[in-house]
Amino acid sequence: MAMAGLATIGSPAFVCRSPEVIDPLAEVVTLLQPEARFSKLVIGAGCWRVRRSEAGQPFYCAILEGSSRLAVDGHEPITLQAGDFVLVPAAYGFAMSSLEPPESEDFETSPVALPHGEFRHGIQTGPPDVRLLVGYCVFDSPDAALLVSLLPQLVHIRGERRLATLVQLVGDESCEQRPARDVILARLLEVLLIEALRSTAETAASPGLLRGLADGRLAVALRRMHESPTRPWTVVQLAREAALSRSAFFERFRRAVGVAPMEYLLAWRMALAKDLLRRSEGGVGEVAERVGYSSASTFSVAFTRHVGVPPTRYMRERTAL
Repeated sequence: MAMAGLATIGSPAFVCRSPEVIDPLAEVVTLLQPEARFSKLVIGAGCWRVRRSEAGQPFYCAILEGSSRLAVDGHEPITLQAGDFVLVPAAYGFAMSSLEPPESEDFETSPVALPHGEFRHGIQTGPPDVRLLVGYCVFDSPDAALLVSLLPQLVHIRGERRLATLVQLVGDESCEQRPARDVILARLLEVLLIEALRSTAETAASPGLLRGLADGRLAVALRRMHESPTRPWTVVQLAREAALSRSAFFERFRRAVGVAPMEYLLAWRMALAKDLLRRSEGGVGEVAERVGYSSASTFSVAFTRHVGVPPTRYMRERTAL
């Protein structure tokens, strides 16, 4: 018989709950709604180059064998080696080439399709110098541009076998018409993105959420904003959470994340608000309260300024799609 005052194991009162931990990175990636659209195996030999301009599509590349060169607009060219993984959340222009690129910037090669689904660049005979998997995905969220702005512009990871395995699984699944293919691809891609982002070393990350989370002090403040977006945060309060002075926190946050603390908080609140409005979870007043605004009118002004349309119109247009 159970002792007085104690619930028996298995009774409704005996529930072991760990405290909820908010993961800002996982929240952002989940809201992005990633889906696979295209991937292919590429091999290259000799001198070759291919350039693409894809209007902000997320691009990834895994080097399976050999080495290659990647030049992303706005960044220094990088040498990719076997085991490397690259993620560009919004690629506007980039070129991949042989390790020694052609002398002329105008030189480009056309891929030749091979029987087993591979594409070959450069010399068409003999063993290849490099074998890689490249692909594009899409972020189905209408807030993709806003959310991607919170991520690093370029992620380059070296020697992570877990990522290479995940990318290979994405490639294999993309080439087959198996049951539940789209569901599997969506889940694989979400895991791939989170794994890639969390595997990036602090020194390799460009300004964004990831670099902020790599800073122990800033990570506390970021998690507080995600845990309690309705709280009327000030820079002073967030600095206190990070155990920094106001000025030190503000500059450290801006350098690491790329935006000021209140600007980041506004972007996150607006992303949450748009998600709630799309799913018709309450009226404008309820949404305003759930994202930290004291009144519907104050929220409407902020939303209209940030998004470009009033929340009522946004909700009406999105639910009609």
